[in-house]
Amino acid sequence: MPRTTQHPKDASFNLRIDPALKAAFTAAAEAEDKPAAQVLRDFMWAYVKQRERRMFEAEAHRQSLAVAERARDPASDEAEVMRWIEGAADDAAWAG
Repeated sequence: MPRTTQHPKDASFNLRIDPALKAAFTAAAEAEDKPAAQVLRDFMWAYVKQRERRMFEAEAHRQSLAVAERARDPASDEAEVMRWIEGAADDAAWAG
């Protein structure tokens, strides 16, 4: 099968797997007319992207908790912004 990417591969990844798993995986890849190596690369990229997403979500959660903590101080900029948002929401409720 011809190479499906134009990026040269200059590293290999060796692993040991159960022969039955290899046979089932190879058969599944062939049934979809895809090289097993490409399917593995796709799985690897999906795993990396999934981890990046989890890390992004964890950082967003951490930041939101930090902002919420700062907003508890009535003298903070965050508390002032929250008061402004609440006022704008009240104004919008009466306007609609």
